Amino acid sequence: MDRRGLVDVESLGAGIVVDMRYATSDNFIGTRLYDGRSAWLLATAAAKLAVAARLAAADGLRLVVLDAYRPLAAQALMWAARPEPGFVAPPERGSNHNRGAAVDVTLADEAGRGLAMPSAFDDFSERASHAYAGGPPEALANRDALRSYMERAGFVAYEAEWWHYNDPESRSAPLLDVPFAELEGR
Repeated sequence: MDRRGLVDVESLGAGIVVDMRYATSDNFIGTRLYDGRSAWLLATAAAKLAVAARLAAADGLRLVVLDAYRPLAAQALMWAARPEPGFVAPPERGSNHNRGAAVDVTLADEAGRGLAMPSAFDDFSERASHAYAGGPPEALANRDALRSYMERAGFVAYEAEWWHYNDPESRSAPLLDVPFAELEGR
């Protein structure tokens, strides 16, 4: 089966929690944008994510994947609902998510309970920025720990969103519009 170089994150066996928000209505649009619940990344990005997960695990924490590969059709739905440059990429340009070269993550404790962050996922305010200095110190420390794990593993942070990380080695990969059903062999 041709998966266009995408790897199922759960196959990494790194203790990563997968909570694909756009496969549910628990996202900024309030509706399901795609039908897959698996997280897929290009092999180089997936390998980096496994490293970040091991770094977090050494501190008794787990990575939670909120979004990874996203079909271009889902990107078009996001842009139609909220055309907000800087937070949502227009489909004609695409997002690194549409390449399998970006991942949205947060942290959880060993039991999988989410840790406090400066904002909710998909918050389009200044609280989402890595530069935001307000909020509880614990939330800021969690955000900074997440960034440390991800950057030490080789990802680059997107400054406007504490949860978004790009794999610089995969950014030139082509945009994809492969449905999750095809990736998951359904």
